[in-house]
Amino acid sequence: MQIEPTTPTVKNPPEQFAGDVWLDVVAAPHTEDQRMTVATVRFAPGARTAWHSHARGQYLRVTSGVARFGDREGNVIEVHAGQTLYTPPGQEHWHAAGSEGFMEHLAMLESGDDPATTTTWLEHVSDADLAGQA
Repeated sequence: MQIEPTTPTVKNPPEQFAGDVWLDVVAAPHTEDQRMTVATVRFAPGARTAWHSHARGQYLRVTSGVARFGDREGNVIEVHAGQTLYTPPGQEHWHAAGSEGFMEHLAMLESGDDPATTTTWLEHVSDADLAGQA
């Protein structure tokens, strides 16, 4: 057993996020046969990810605030603190905080067979996408 070292909070890059978004790693693989990564991600009001997908899917547990998640079909789902959203492998989606307050979620995912393919980042989310007008 061991207590994991605390890693510094990282501000996520503007190539993949619009607005201010911070990440704290909770768990990461220690050996090449481990795949799980867990992070706490905090979004400022109105902040959002770019479109992206995950090779093995992703679980997102909203821990505070209200999250908005969207997919390519134009579906936008509000998820409240205490609820968990699952996105299946390969589904292109985005995450966002509403304009009225901060939102925090735990992101849980497994690495792809090639760790470089774990998350595929795409273009930024438009205002129409955010409004569910795809």
